[in-house]
Amino acid sequence: MAFEFDLYVIGAGSGGVRAARFAASFGARVAVAESRYLGGTCVNVGCVPKKLLVYAAHYSDDFEQASGFGWSAGHPTFDWHTLIDNKNREIERLNGIYRNLLVNSGVTLHEGHARLIDAHTVEVNGRRHTAERILIATGGWPFVPDIPGKEHAITSNEAFYLKQLPRRVLVVGGGYIAVEFASIFNGMGASTTLSYRGELFLRGFDQGVREHLRDELQKKGMALRFGTEVTRIDKLSDGTLAATLQDGSQLEVDCVFYATGRRPMLDNLGLENTGVKLDERGFIEVDDLYQTTEPSILAIGDIIGRMPLTPVALAEGMAVARRLFRPEEYRPVDYDLIPTAVFSLPNIGTVGLTTEQAIERGHRVKRYESRFRPMKLTLTDCQERTLMKLVVDADTDRVLGCHMVGPDAGEIVQGLAVALKAGATKRVFDETIGIHPTAAEEFVTMRTPVAD
Repeated sequence: MAFEFDLYVIGAGSGGVRAARFAASFGARVAVAESRYLGGTCVNVGCVPKKLLVYAAHYSDDFEQASGFGWSAGHPTFDWHTLIDNKNREIERLNGIYRNLLVNSGVTLHEGHARLIDAHTVEVNGRRHTAERILIATGGWPFVPDIPGKEHAITSNEAFYLKQLPRRVLVVGGGYIAVEFASIFNGMGASTTLSYRGELFLRGFDQGVREHLRDELQKKGMALRFGTEVTRIDKLSDGTLAATLQDGSQLEVDCVFYATGRRPMLDNLGLENTGVKLDERGFIEVDDLYQTTEPSILAIGDIIGRMPLTPVALAEGMAVARRLFRPEEYRPVDYDLIPTAVFSLPNIGTVGLTTEQAIERGHRVKRYESRFRPMKLTLTDCQERTLMKLVVDADTDRVLGCHMVGPDAGEIVQGLAVALKAGATKRVFDETIGIHPTAAEEFVTMRTPVAD
């Protein structure tokens, strides 16, 4: 059978664009379908605009601290509309860059919803296209539990386009997105409550990191409600939202923001017309080569439910393009020691095993910790403290994990991830000369293990 394309990609997010443009550069005939926005979640309603809002929120601290260094900032005011307008212009610029990346690579772009007709056929805007292989990279979508009044809640999709900054916000959830947006709203001056059904947010992170962030957020005036869930949301006559909690208490707010997870975006995709199977969690089932149970169809990114991180989707997209069209350059994605950051205020940066994971895996663990007030804050009234932590195998001396809560944690831990990937031992850290005075030098000056 003669196919119109060698590869048809459904979804022009990070992973899909990477796979498409490199496959095209390797000589393949490639098309991409996108129904919403080029660049996917990360560029439009995820990592990029979120980081811009985090920067904006942090200025409240900067203005407050400036007086300790002799600066008189007067009475700064914040304008939400200016921030959102400038954010929108930047996202439009990035959309254009993604379009150029595809078109200049020779990729055919179809702007519309793609639906699978069979294992080799995709329909977009009423036209059908055939491909030898199809790659699904449609990503995820925010999930809001089915409670009375759920229609009054917003998610990260809507938060970036709010007409005005709410005065009172209830953030529901305990993952990355919840703590990041709670920090954003709180930093911009909104009265912010974070509610989570578990005993402590950021499940899966190092316990010490979780506890340290909890304490720092409370110092910043954020109200934390653990061990409870919202059971209903009612809209009052004046527009106020009344959120009822499990214990019967109510919170009256102007905005209820849900960050309770993301589901795979499978809506009207046509999987029922193929042999593609889902796993027990509802994600597309793939093998180590991102091959689905339908021989001609592959899947990558958030839709497969492995690690929902943009750099991971990029790596998976590259792996698919190389394996299919440049096999001599193929390298599998290494999921070990993937660093990540949570852009709460303060930030979290982490790579490798937590203390709890290391113990569970049978390591005899040594822990090294440093907690200190950053030098930048010594001339101010701010009492924020930074946490740095190393998890070390006592028998091999290998550093198993690095964790940080504090300013620029992601920037610092990214460099340390290279060291861990290279197999650095604690002795290597100890023999590395620090840059003084910096916060980062603490990672190479911790000498005494923490007693259990």
